[in-house]
Amino acid sequence: MTQIRALFLDVGGVLLTNGWDTALRKKTAEHFNVNYEKMDTRHRLYFNVYEIGKLTIDEYLTITFFFDPPSFTISELKSFIFNSVRPYSEMIEYVKELKEEHGLKIAIVSNEGKELVIDRFTRFDFSSFVDFYIVSSFVGYRKPDPDIYKLAIDVAQIPPKHILYIDDRELLAEAGRAHGLQAIHHTDLASTKQAIEKLFSLPTSV
Repeated sequence: MTQIRALFLDVGGVLLTNGWDTALRKKTAEHFNVNYEKMDTRHRLYFNVYEIGKLTIDEYLTITFFFDPPSFTISELKSFIFNSVRPYSEMIEYVKELKEEHGLKIAIVSNEGKELVIDRFTRFDFSSFVDFYIVSSFVGYRKPDPDIYKLAIDVAQIPPKHILYIDDRELLAEAGRAHGLQAIHHTDLASTKQAIEKLFSLPTSV
């Protein structure tokens, strides 16, 4: 087993609650009395475009939510979405401990819209433990596009065999492995912690 020198982390489902998943979309549509099926059809068509940075959040939400005369403003809609996120505080603290104990370089490798990224990373003080960010809306690639993994590896300047990647979606963890990363499919803190501690306890080689 090789020495781990960097940790690549997904955000939604790992460090924070999912930013804009089916459950939150349904909750938001219900809160604002918007037809979910109509909204979701538009979401599916435009969301990838938003996540690679070609639409602002105002443009995306206008397309997906404002197809009927609204009884709410876009500011109210954004505020509801932004404020729905919650941190997985124990996971964040564990990542900070790993960074301190093992001298790891920490990177975010995530599919996320710009405005959501800026709000969440600022609000939850990611700069206190994250060294760099590779986020779809800033780089123009979405996981599992090979280029986003290659870019993260290039920026880290660490061979992929020395990088551990954690994602809550198994297929994206699998995509990371295809690029030589060691990967953990995250389902909960306990199992991820067990897998990481086992990894760090094994004999290392260069």
